[in-house]
Amino acid sequence: MSKSITIIDSDYKQWVKEVTLRYRRAQIKAAVKVNIEQLLFNFNLGRDIVELHAEQRWGQGVIVQLSKDLRQELPGVEGLSKTNIYYCKKFYELYGQELTKFHQPGGKIESTESPEIFHQSGGKSPSLISNIFQVPWRHHCLIMDKVKGDINKALFFVGKTVENGWSRSMLLNWLDTNLYEREGNAITNFKNQLPNPMSDLAQEITKDPYSFAFAEIKGTYNEKLLKQALLQNITDFLLELGTGFAYVGREYRLQIGETENFIDLLFYHLQLRCYVVVEVKINKFSPSDIGQLSTYVVACNHILKQAGDNPTIGLLICKSKDNTLAKYALEGSSQPIGISEYELEKLYPKKVEGTIPSIEEIENELNKQQIKP
Repeated sequence: MSKSITIIDSDYKQWVKEVTLRYRRAQIKAAVKVNIEQLLFNFNLGRDIVELHAEQRWGQGVIVQLSKDLRQELPGVEGLSKTNIYYCKKFYELYGQELTKFHQPGGKIESTESPEIFHQSGGKSPSLISNIFQVPWRHHCLIMDKVKGDINKALFFVGKTVENGWSRSMLLNWLDTNLYEREGNAITNFKNQLPNPMSDLAQEITKDPYSFAFAEIKGTYNEKLLKQALLQNITDFLLELGTGFAYVGREYRLQIGETENFIDLLFYHLQLRCYVVVEVKINKFSPSDIGQLSTYVVACNHILKQAGDNPTIGLLICKSKDNTLAKYALEGSSQPIGISEYELEKLYPKKVEGTIPSIEEIENELNKQQIKP
C-alpha cells in the first residue's frame, strides 16, 4: 500500500499550481468548444428548416414530428425538444444573414475553424459577430424571446453578456429594464467638452432614465431618503450605473477656499480614468443645478485629479427634465456634464401587437392541431 508523503519543496508546489491551472484552462476551452459546436449545430438545423421550407412542404406539425424522430434516432441527446427546435429556427432567422454572408455560397457553417465568421463583419464589429459563439445557448433563447427579431438589439445584449459575464438571471434582469434603449441616452455636452475618443466612451456610460427600482421607495420621499436607499443597495446601484464605476464616497467633503462643500456621490471610473461627480435631485431639472455641479467638477479637477487622470465628469440625475431646456443649459456650461432622469418603478417593455409570437404561444397553437400521419 502506497504511503502518503508531504512535499514542501517550492518547485514541486509551483508545478502542482501550474498543472492545476492548465487543467482549469483546458476545462474552459472544452466548455467553449462544446458551446460553439452546439450553436453551430442549432444554427444549421434552423437553416435547414428555413431553406427546405419544411413547414410549407410537410405541414405545420413537422417540427413536432421532427422532434420525435430525432429523439428516437438520437436517444439521450439533449436539445431536440420541439421548443428547442423552434429556437433553432429563430436563431437562424435572427443571425443567418450576418453569419452566412462570410461563408462560401450555398455552404453550411460546419466548423469552428471558419475564419470568415470571426474576422469579417460586413460593417459590424468583428467582435460583435464572434461574440455570438461565446454566449451559452440558453442565454441566446432569452435574448431571442425579448428582442423580437431586432439583430442590433440582440448583438448589444450578446456583447454585454460576454463583457460582463452575465448569468441567465442577470441577463433577464437587464432585458427587462430596456437597457438597450436607455444606454448612452443622457443629454450631454461631452462632444464639445471632452477630447475624442473619451467623449464617445463617456456618452456610452450614461443611461436615461436610470432605474432605481431596487431602492424600493414607496410614497413620499426626500433626497436624503433616496440617496440613503441607493447606498444601502450599493451593489445594485453600481450595477445600474454600469461596468467600471468604483464608489469613492457619499457627501464627499471638499474644502473650496473658506467654504465647506459636500458632493452627493463621488465615483471613479476605471476605464475612463476620471472622477465622476453624481448629483441626485428629486425635483424637475433646473438650470441652477448646472452651476452647482460645474463647481464640484472644477473643484475635483483642482483638488482630487492626479497626473494621468482625465477631466472629471458631472452627472445630474433628476426626477424629470425638459430636454430642450437641458440642452440649452449644457451649451452654456464649460464643464463636461450629462443630465438624466430616474425611475423608481421597474421598466417593463410594452408588448407590441403583431410582433413575433413567443415559443409558448407557438406551442399552444400546435397543441390545438393534430399531427398528420
